[in-house]
Amino acid sequence: MEIYGVPLWAWAGFAVFIATMLALDLGVFHRESKPVGLREALVWCGVWVSLALGFNALVYFWYGHEHGMEFLAGYVVELSLSVDNVFVFILIFSYFKVPPAYHHRVLFWGILGAVLMRLIFILGGIALLERFHWVIYAFGAFLVYTGIRMALPRKEEFHPENNPVLKLFRRLFPVTEGFEQHHFFVRRAGRLMATPLAVVLVVVESTDIVFAVDSIPAILAITKNPFIVLTSNIFAILGLRSFYFALSGVMGLFRFLSYGLAVVLAFIGVKMLISGYVHVPIEISLGVIWTVLTVSVILSLLFPARERA
Repeated sequence: MEIYGVPLWAWAGFAVFIATMLALDLGVFHRESKPVGLREALVWCGVWVSLALGFNALVYFWYGHEHGMEFLAGYVVELSLSVDNVFVFILIFSYFKVPPAYHHRVLFWGILGAVLMRLIFILGGIALLERFHWVIYAFGAFLVYTGIRMALPRKEEFHPENNPVLKLFRRLFPVTEGFEQHHFFVRRAGRLMATPLAVVLVVVESTDIVFAVDSIPAILAITKNPFIVLTSNIFAILGLRSFYFALSGVMGLFRFLSYGLAVVLAFIGVKMLISGYVHVPIEISLGVIWTVLTVSVILSLLFPARERA
């Protein structure tokens, strides 16, 4: 039996592997709520990147050269776009004054919810492209617009009180005054109440929907194979927690990375717009993505931002 041309055992094996890693992460390695140090974060970054590259090798030898390159390109793009998520997570945790010991727990459940939402978004996007081919041009134009918008100067403002999902949540659940350790919900006098940690989780989840609007068209421009799209996206998302703890203190060093991401999004958008007339090989796409991101990181390190008085 096959689903989207991929054997059922491959889908089941991937699902079991991801579920096992998540269970080990929260149930064994992070059972206690405690701050995640830089060394631990770097180790986990290495673990998730190694797992992704190991899976990439399996795809390459089992599924073919083309799909192997597509997975690598999709993973690099999604992981790069996740840098913006890291900055927003920092703002969210700072705004709500979340103790560092609870950051990992919020990100774990937040990213688990993001995986489920991405699954829905990806399948929906693929269905649209299969039924209405003109959607690919709409996606392309949107990515070009997003790239231009990302390259323009912007004010970093964060106003969670304007989040409609958060407003609805607060109408449905009363919220305790302070944090209740690592709990999202508690009972007070027989009444179920949400804690501020649940509020933070709602903001994280709803924010990811906004990021998915940018990232899903980007990965669909690289490949429309559901298995490659989903697996590369999930590997990038699951490694995001570790990258948050590793990068949260040095985000300011990569001042030109947003411009590099803007160029990558614009390139992918143009690729979608001309897809009906010109075929851009995946090797060229991957080369452009790697080159642009590498140059932006090198420039950031060579020309760091000056500290303001």
